[in-house]
Amino acid sequence: MAFAPKPGCPMCGIVSAATAAAVGAPASPSGLASKQHEVLWRDDNFTVYRETVNPVSSKGHIVVVFNLHVPSLYTLSSSDLPLLVSLRDIAQRLLQSLLQSPSSPLASPLSGMQSQAPLTDPSRETFRIGFITPPWKDNKIPVTDHLHAHAYILPADRMGWWRGVAYSAVAWYDIDDLIAEIREETSNNRIRSGANTRPIDLVPDAGARRGTADGIETTDAGLGVIDPERGDALLPPTPGTARAAPPAPDASIPHLQV
Repeated sequence: MAFAPKPGCPMCGIVSAATAAAVGAPASPSGLASKQHEVLWRDDNFTVYRETVNPVSSKGHIVVVFNLHVPSLYTLSSSDLPLLVSLRDIAQRLLQSLLQSPSSPLASPLSGMQSQAPLTDPSRETFRIGFITPPWKDNKIPVTDHLHAHAYILPADRMGWWRGVAYSAVAWYDIDDLIAEIREETSNNRIRSGANTRPIDLVPDAGARRGTADGIETTDAGLGVIDPERGDALLPPTPGTARAAPPAPDASIPHLQV
């Protein structure tokens, strides 16, 4: 298997323990130490835990870990755009939940969560989601060979100046900028992220496919499970992410009156 778990990797241990807890199976030895982590979300692609020992923000800091032992950000390709969009959406929803209920964002049943106010549209003035690029690293979470993203609520009041270098423009790769850069490469359009919402952001698969001028598709296989079912967390769907129900077998296109 490509990107198989690496013995002794802390992130692989967290993923293993979260998976074992979900299915009721015993965790692997590398996952025993991860019991100290508060796992907020787990699906086929990601395991998300709340950083409680050394958060960069008192309001909330989460780490989104790829379930596969992906060694580097540069392993990703255009076919992984839907995966990155999914990562961003999950992080935004979890941070919003932390902002609304800092003590326990996922403590309520799903039915209770749906009665709350709808999630607001997050912005760069509220949340930061992205990757720390090598050779830089967070010296409190010094894992450099298992891809993971950091997401936190501003202000970063517990960061410190030295740790802050890894979260500065020197090393920080904002996920919106990464998505936009990949889309620019595949679509030959300038769609850099910015303050204004762009229609292309409403299409998670935009820019994910490659091809030649004669119609031959050259898209590489993606790393993750695209459009996985809801993960093991109690989160309401956000606007624009809910899937439409499949059409009924007897459904037909209505006739238009001219």
